[in-house]
Amino acid sequence: MLSQSSAQALSRLRTYAPPPTQWYNCPVTRRAAVLILLFPDRYGELKVVLTMRANTLRSYAGHAALPGGKADSLNESPFEVARREAYEEIGLPNTDMKLPPGFKIEHLCELPANLAKTELGVRPCVAFLCPSGASNPSDDSESKTGEASAVEDKMIPRLDPKEVAAVFAAPFRNFLRKNWEAGGPGPVQQNGKPEKWYRGSWTDWHESRWRMHNFYIPKAQNSTTRVRIKSSSPPPSGREGTEKAIMEDLTTFRVFGMTARILVDAARVAYGEEPEFEHNSHFGDEEMIERLLKMGRLSEARRKGEELTKEILREASKI
Repeated sequence: MLSQSSAQALSRLRTYAPPPTQWYNCPVTRRAAVLILLFPDRYGELKVVLTMRANTLRSYAGHAALPGGKADSLNESPFEVARREAYEEIGLPNTDMKLPPGFKIEHLCELPANLAKTELGVRPCVAFLCPSGASNPSDDSESKTGEASAVEDKMIPRLDPKEVAAVFAAPFRNFLRKNWEAGGPGPVQQNGKPEKWYRGSWTDWHESRWRMHNFYIPKAQNSTTRVRIKSSSPPPSGREGTEKAIMEDLTTFRVFGMTARILVDAARVAYGEEPEFEHNSHFGDEEMIERLLKMGRLSEARRKGEELTKEILREASKI
């Protein structure tokens, strides 16, 4: 059973109509999508699935991220990209027929595309993972409450990480809060002292002031957090043991950068309220992506080490 606030959040997401997107104007090499996969916990509150990228990956190694990646063809929609990548990265079945009996995934909406420093247009796709019949907040039967809790207790731990070091979950609504308000212990530092849930600062990006968010997710000591060391090829001497030791020593997962911004914006839409901390008011980077396309950036050919600079963004802002 969903809580009333969770049911209302899902309803807002279902009816959200994003502005026209530049995603389809980008060449396939510049298209990417991420999956904001929501599911109900045992209390009917929404959680979101996150990953920690393996240290062996070439880009953003060791960073917290939403499941996702680049498009393979021009025929793929953002949601198809996000579902395919979620299957490849965390083992989430890419069709409902392959989910455990009674489970389904509902595509709720898509958010405005975000601009990555690597010159990718990243389209967030919001989806809801639930057992059938668990989305009615007025039905408080024990059977459906048990089914909803099964999402966290049975479904999420089954996900099989392939390209990530860990899969974990975070309370979705807390991405609007300045302090930890979710159930269970809050974040702590490695020395055992309390850690702040949120830290933020202003910086220059896109030729304007940008709020950089940092969230510290408690590392749950239960089956929701799965750790796997990438082992498709022999690791460099000591690498596997080192990564395993790092994972064991972690007390929090730091969510920051574009991933944090996407989660804040998604929660703003879902709950119809603004964060308790300072933030940028607009959603996504559709206007900047359009300007970069007009000046010939985000071209189909990718060059090694290619990255947006303040000079490029300054030039684009004048168009």
